[in-house]
Amino acid sequence: MSTSETSRFVRLRVEVVLEIDDPEELTRAAVGRIDADEFLPEDERVHARSAVHDDSAEALAYLVEPFDLVKEVPGIELVQASWSSEEVDFDPDAQEWDLDEEDEADTDDEEPE
Repeated sequence: MSTSETSRFVRLRVEVVLEIDDPEELTRAAVGRIDADEFLPEDERVHARSAVHDDSAEALAYLVEPFDLVKEVPGIELVQASWSSEEVDFDPDAQEWDLDEEDEADTDDEEPE
């Protein structure tokens, strides 16, 4: 396919596992972000503060901004972004957490030459 026939849109999927070693600091930072949002209606602000106090994953979601990940990449424009966070049980030795798992599956399917 020539460049003119290929899509100009690319979906970038990123999976990140973070360890929260200071939940209070994370919550304070999230509340600070919420309080600084001048466009957030007060009723939503109250709900958001409660959510980040109850759930570290929710606090993290208030602090991670997908635009910040790509804003300085030349030649692109962010068209759409979504993200979510959830608390998970993490075992770095478990096969389900092997980030190269998809790459290995691709190579397993290849036939030897």
